[in-house]
Amino acid sequence: MTLDDLRAFVAVCEAGNLSAVARDLGCTQSAVSQRIKRVERAAGIGLLERRPRGVAPTQAGRILHRAAADGLSGLDVALRRLADLRAGDGGTVRVTTGATTVRHFMADAVVTFRARHPHVNLEFRTESSSRRCFEAVADGSSELAWITIGPPVRGIEQHPVVRLPWVLAVPADDPLADRTCIEPGELAGIRHIRLPENSTSRMRLDGHLGHQDTGPVPPPSTTSVADWDTALLLAELGVGHAVVPRLPGLQATARPALRLIPIADLPPLATGWAVRRWAALSPAAVAFAETVTAGLGGAAVGGQMTG
Repeated sequence: MTLDDLRAFVAVCEAGNLSAVARDLGCTQSAVSQRIKRVERAAGIGLLERRPRGVAPTQAGRILHRAAADGLSGLDVALRRLADLRAGDGGTVRVTTGATTVRHFMADAVVTFRARHPHVNLEFRTESSSRRCFEAVADGSSELAWITIGPPVRGIEQHPVVRLPWVLAVPADDPLADRTCIEPGELAGIRHIRLPENSTSRMRLDGHLGHQDTGPVPPPSTTSVADWDTALLLAELGVGHAVVPRLPGLQATARPALRLIPIADLPPLATGWAVRRWAALSPAAVAFAETVTAGLGGAAVGGQMTG
């Protein structure tokens, strides 16, 4: 049994189909089947059972799949790091982020890091949700992911860096524009622009507002967006009102047609890093994460990022 045999077994467990894996690997279905048989001989027990549509792991197969998937992911990360070291250019830091994360949280840090580490490659991958960011870290395609801190995820460490207060974004000519603060209960009457579907920020906001004495808010909306920047733009254009986190460096003076009104008594939204294991990060990845954190006013203490 070889590592490639184990990789084929993991792929079949996840795809549930030998022919699909054969296409992905550029080989025949018979070749994939032979790899599975070698794994079963080494294990001494059947690992897959045939179904009307494809195959599924047996109980023994599920046990091996979980162990092999975790082990291969870590091994692939290690092999990539060894390749980086062989290249002699200081390695590569792979970061998964949301669509506007670099602009709001990392712009200055990228410049600082590049000046300090000119031979380290920075690779940014954009995903649409924290869940997809977690997946990128879990499968080893990224060392670091910038996420909205959420419930615990198996096999992932979450390190809060900065906590963002919520604000109501309205156009400058809106009746609410002169307010210095707004209560959560007052949000029931706004023309609400909904945050991204299934995003952690939207679930957190809906959860906070749903526990107010006024009942579930915000009300149904006919406008929704894929990111915070679009919500701010639509609010500035007068399409509706946006409840968003106050992003670092976001100043109303830079957008004279927009007003940002603090919302009282809403717990701030925590954002920060997701990693498989902080202690296993490459030195370059640690340096980049700490550069971002320092730029946001946080500090790294014992591997734990604090805001």
